[in-house]
Amino acid sequence: MPDLKQMPDRKQMRLLGIVAATALGLYVCYLLALPFLPALTWALVLAIILYPAHRRVEERLRNQNLAALISVSVAAVAVGLPLIFVAQQLVREAVNGATYMEEVIRGWNTDAFVSDYPRLSAVAQWIENQLDPAGTVAAFVQWLTGQSTSLLRGSINQAVMFVLTFYLLFYFLRDREPALRGIVRLSPLRAPETAYLLSRLAETVHAILIGTVLVAAVQGTLGGLIFWWLGLPTPVFWGLVMGLLAIVPVLGAFLIWVPAAIYLALEGAWASAAILTVWGGGVVAGIDNLLYPMLVGSRLRLHTVVAFIGAVGGIVLFGASGLVLGPAVIAVTVSLVDILKKRLNDPPGAELTPKRDTKPSRQSRATPGRE
Repeated sequence: MPDLKQMPDRKQMRLLGIVAATALGLYVCYLLALPFLPALTWALVLAIILYPAHRRVEERLRNQNLAALISVSVAAVAVGLPLIFVAQQLVREAVNGATYMEEVIRGWNTDAFVSDYPRLSAVAQWIENQLDPAGTVAAFVQWLTGQSTSLLRGSINQAVMFVLTFYLLFYFLRDREPALRGIVRLSPLRAPETAYLLSRLAETVHAILIGTVLVAAVQGTLGGLIFWWLGLPTPVFWGLVMGLLAIVPVLGAFLIWVPAAIYLALEGAWASAAILTVWGGGVVAGIDNLLYPMLVGSRLRLHTVVAFIGAVGGIVLFGASGLVLGPAVIAVTVSLVDILKKRLNDPPGAELTPKRDTKPSRQSRATPGRE
């Protein structure tokens, strides 16, 4: 007969059962929410960004539903119209631009170039023999055509996600205060620690969206404008590419305008090459140094390498929403480490409060080659 004293306590078994059921339920909830992760992410990001303006609308109207509806409608128009315009231009220009590049490279006369620039003959021959520019561009055109077709096929799914994003945004704005109280109540952390964690998350979102993305959009716009002014093909497409490259730490718009300037110089358009070089190095790169400290300061507080891993790794794992999720996960993890260190090192009763940086810093962006 088994010893009753050695049997697990019934209360402990019930507790373990509750824990197991809760863990299973959380995992199933995660699986249910996974298809909606992009919409949830961007709705949360927009809610954080729009809340100061939405609060003023809510205070004036004294109606939470109407205020949330107005804020969501304005945001949908402000985001949707530029996206529609850029998407239309991008689909049209992408294939045309790649085809133009293929024609230019196929029409490249290596012998004429070598006769004009004999010192570069070895470089020209090596590029033609080893890199096969024509074949590479042809493969790129084929890939780009396939991607454009896939983009059109996925447009319905993107439209559904767009509508769902603003549907969720309505509730995130309207029910923000009850949701925050629920998070504080359910959090295993102390109330000041939870407030610190949420503030770091909000600062990271502000730094990424208002700082990184907005500055990259300005850089891409300036790059596209100079391409259009110089008569280069598909300025909208290349402006978008420059903007996307400017988002990623370490990379930058220079990866596009520098080869374009070299191409203009090789074509004999020295004035256009000089203008593009001055504009790219002075204006496109300079606007980053001017706007980033004003918009972000040191909110992000992540080293360039860490920010790069967070952004690129997040995009690989989660898609476009990983641009926010990656750095946000890193920022939350660092904050949890800070909370743990505070508990271990400080006397009981000490509280961890959000830090407010007063002096702008560009340590996380001061990387050679980021322009």
